[in-house]
Amino acid sequence: MQEITSVSNSKIKETAKLHQKKYRNETGLFLIEGYKPIFEAYQEKAQIDTVFVTADNIKKFEFLKDKIIVVTDAVIEKISTTESAPEAVAIARQIKTNLDEIKSKNRIALIENIKDAGNLGTLIRSAAAFSIDAMLLCGDTIDLYNPKVVRSTVGGLFKLPIVKTTLQKAKEIFPNHNFIATVLNHNDIVKPEKIDYSKPFVIMLGSEAEGLSKSAIENANIKTTIPISKATESLNLSVAGSIMFYITSK
Repeated sequence: MQEITSVSNSKIKETAKLHQKKYRNETGLFLIEGYKPIFEAYQEKAQIDTVFVTADNIKKFEFLKDKIIVVTDAVIEKISTTESAPEAVAIARQIKTNLDEIKSKNRIALIENIKDAGNLGTLIRSAAAFSIDAMLLCGDTIDLYNPKVVRSTVGGLFKLPIVKTTLQKAKEIFPNHNFIATVLNHNDIVKPEKIDYSKPFVIMLGSEAEGLSKSAIENANIKTTIPISKATESLNLSVAGSIMFYITSK
């Protein structure tokens, strides 16, 4: 079993570069941190190349025994992006899915211009929990393989296909789906519980600060919003999205 003790080791330096989107894009690799996300990735047959594990935690990762490199706490701290270093950090290959592979799916979530890693990760986790078939990432949405996004999905990243695309391509590949825009104020709003989710749909969620783009709203054939107390200005995006995913599953 290979062992690395130096933070200056070339493999460790290359691994630490995966903190940056530029190197993730160049290599097609990303980091998974901690036991639960790594185990979830393994269960969902994600392609894990290497797992760096401290000596005290080797037994927990025996399911990846041929991938293990034993490292020191200092090395884990070097390659981890968390404040408290995890038991292990894995290098995995990004999952490549295209629109053609999901064109037969009926229950789609479209995420537009979301920049908060925690919000995107939670939406992915909720989408997987409430049986959304696939997710589309549009506009200026944060990198799917940002380490904080990966952690926030708590394994959800590996449970549904996710494709980076455009609104125009989504309309082309799903011509018979209802495009449902989540909005704050509009004249022709339909209550979420009144929508027929037995028909194929693409439910669209925009950024917490600005909501959906004008183009997304104009391309929707249904507009909806979650009624809330007048004493409350708005819901957190991932909370609102999770509620919508739950309603569609009923």
